[in-house]
Amino acid sequence: MSTTADPLAALGALPGVAESVDSVRKAVDRVYGHRVMRRRSNAVTSEAALRGARGSAALSGADWPLEEVRRRSDFSGAGGDAEARTVGAALRLTAEAGQLLSIWRQSPLRVLARLHLVAAAGNSDTVGRPRQGGEPVDEPLIELPLPGAQEVAGRLDGLSELIIAGGSAPALVTAAVVHGELLALRPFGSYNGLVARAAERIVLVGSGLDPKSICPAEVGHAEQGRAEYAAALESYVSGTPEGAAAWIAHCGRSVELGVRESTAVCEALQRGAA
Repeated sequence: MSTTADPLAALGALPGVAESVDSVRKAVDRVYGHRVMRRRSNAVTSEAALRGARGSAALSGADWPLEEVRRRSDFSGAGGDAEARTVGAALRLTAEAGQLLSIWRQSPLRVLARLHLVAAAGNSDTVGRPRQGGEPVDEPLIELPLPGAQEVAGRLDGLSELIIAGGSAPALVTAAVVHGELLALRPFGSYNGLVARAAERIVLVGSGLDPKSICPAEVGHAEQGRAEYAAALESYVSGTPEGAAAWIAHCGRSVELGVRESTAVCEALQRGAA
């Protein structure tokens, strides 16, 4: 890998990407400027976390109403309830992501392993490590060809090097690439989508774009729908500049929709309705 080129910064120069970055920044600045954020930012953060987890779970096949997620506590999946396990995993990941911000820039692979361990909440020897050759992947909603274990290991190492090296790429670009790579690679035997979206959150928060974690991109990904999500990912996996730009734009729109959701939460808190 070149020590001088910054591939992520190059993505930031693609047509339309600068406009997406600027639009996201303006949207984020607006919600951070809301008067409710001066005194009740913790309440907005908590609500954004819940709504983000719900959105991420929906994209992984557990599309529960928000009030169902709020009401339920039986997320162990007793009785073979796979949807309850998915929602529980999404909630645990959202809570865990905030604890891993300081580790991410030094050891992203360690963070990814921890995220999978938290999501899977199991004792299998396949939990918390990238899959090996021949091991199956349970990710039914992502139908793209599955890269081999050797390719996965190489690309994870490359992604880790880029993150550790830092660079001048906007937070949105880095978050989109981390998200897209993890979905494309599906490095773990399960819960790859949840882990990818949690990693996206870590980048957006840790970069300083969304330091209080009130702009849940997961909400926007879910609102745009699984079909559009899959199509945008397919564009990214195509490897073309146009495909990468389309995926980054999709992620940017998702952040903006997350901002809209949290703005509505701020308005409800201001009215005393939440």
